[in-house]
Amino acid sequence: MRTFIAIELPQKIIGTLSALQNQLKNTQADVKWVAPENIHLTLKFLGEVDEKKIEKIIQALEETAKDNQPFSIRLCALGAFPKINFPRVIWVGIDAGDEETKNIAFVLEEKLQKLGIPKEKRPFSSHITIGRVRSGINREKLVKELNILAGQSANYCADLEFLTTKITLFKSTLTPKGPIYEILKEASFQIKS
Repeated sequence: MRTFIAIELPQKIIGTLSALQNQLKNTQADVKWVAPENIHLTLKFLGEVDEKKIEKIIQALEETAKDNQPFSIRLCALGAFPKINFPRVIWVGIDAGDEETKNIAFVLEEKLQKLGIPKEKRPFSSHITIGRVRSGINREKLVKELNILAGQSANYCADLEFLTTKITLFKSTLTPKGPIYEILKEASFQIKS
């Protein structure tokens, strides 16, 4: 079973990110855009896991969630990996909530490694993937538009803040039309008094 752990985004945020995708689509670059209903902030991609491990993964998810309080996340800055002038992955970064998401991702890495799930080779980066570049078609147009929109990020970042209250384990089923995500478990953060 192919799985990952993520923070879900409110519809309002997804709507703004979808509008951002639409502006970038005007470049007609060869990009595989993430379907709006699949946009999320990945904390840990688990890949294929044995169904026998799911209960232990859920336990790790719940333990991690109960050690954290709800916190605000604010999306800010449009960018690309490895760099904006040579985009392969197009993303929106976060500023508020960055430390908290990094901490949760680190704790999950430690707990899941004990279950035999390998740690990531690269350090965790709080970001939301909105597209993956497939080829060099219209890359120059895409780079130009990315740079323009990245320079305007202050205009749309102010409204992109939300309170996150849980982390979610998803099952991902690959289909010819793209992945289908199904919630396996939601684990709520604890409100400390």
